[in-house]
Amino acid sequence: MKKALKIALLSVLGLVIVAGVLMWMEFGPLVKGANSCVKLDNGLYYMEYKGDDGFDELMAKGGFESADQLASYAIEFLSKGHYKPEVETKKDGFGCSALTVRTPDGDVLMGRNFDFPSAIGVIMHCIPDKGYETITTFNVEFYGFGEDFKPEGFKNQYMCLTGLFVALDGINEKGLAIADLMAGDTIQTHQRTSKPDLTTTAAISYMLKNAANVDEALKLLEGIDMHSDIGSAHHYAMADVSGRSVVVEYVDNKMVVTESPAVANHYLCEQKLNVGLEEGDDRYDKLCQRFDQTHGVMSKKQLTEAIAVVSQPQREGFLGTAWTMVMDLSHPSVTYYSRRHFSKSFHFALGQQNVE
Repeated sequence: MKKALKIALLSVLGLVIVAGVLMWMEFGPLVKGANSCVKLDNGLYYMEYKGDDGFDELMAKGGFESADQLASYAIEFLSKGHYKPEVETKKDGFGCSALTVRTPDGDVLMGRNFDFPSAIGVIMHCIPDKGYETITTFNVEFYGFGEDFKPEGFKNQYMCLTGLFVALDGINEKGLAIADLMAGDTIQTHQRTSKPDLTTTAAISYMLKNAANVDEALKLLEGIDMHSDIGSAHHYAMADVSGRSVVVEYVDNKMVVTESPAVANHYLCEQKLNVGLEEGDDRYDKLCQRFDQTHGVMSKKQLTEAIAVVSQPQREGFLGTAWTMVMDLSHPSVTYYSRRHFSKSFHFALGQQNVE
């Protein structure tokens, strides 16, 4: 009797161990990613994820053409298909600016401000099973997780892994940098052919994972149907280690590429030149003036100062600049500043999984 009981207990224990191993194989990378989340400063967090990022499956399904559909897929991926919720994303507008320069040593840098009515930024350092290592940023309020949501506590940290599919800016290990900015009007892009569908922010993650330079990123954009996030027009600032910097815009559902080191929140393409430029908004002009004065050559300190000059202060109903980033494309890395705290920097390098 005792022997039979012992065998039964050992069998149950064996099943529990096997179940635990299988559970860890399925959810382990996600659990580790959630537990890696740390607060850096007010409004800015950092987390690391290594494993399957879900993009191959997303593209195999044909992608999605709305942020709400993408959010639902993200939650389904995090639950491994055990939970399929309906998720409604927020649709606030945002304003930003970006500038690409060379250093005196010939390296390439891109500076970027992200301005938003309200935002909590999460830096996502992703090392996918397939594709390039990336460091991207997203705003958790995009998903509408609830008022006063913060990436603190395991549940909330786990939910922030949805940022694997949403990037507002970032850089990859090859030195490709991309930032999303409002383009200047509310005319949405909805390309509908037989190509896979992606939204504006999902496409940034897709490009950084799969493209080594601007040309490859543009080719990837030509291979998808683009759909606007948050009910507005967008444009991309892109730069790579060669020093090439472009602005990608969409006019009448067609992609238009303009060579430019600077960009803010109005169109730069000939078809819509200066559409969206508001009276008194001189951010783009200030960046161009700095660029011309230095002939496009700046140290990291000079670029930080230039991008800081056009950062936005907080005012009623508007957070201002949620985060500023200076990306080093020649030595792939990024320095962050949260909410204009320019005396407090956070530096991350591709290939290093730690906070400096």
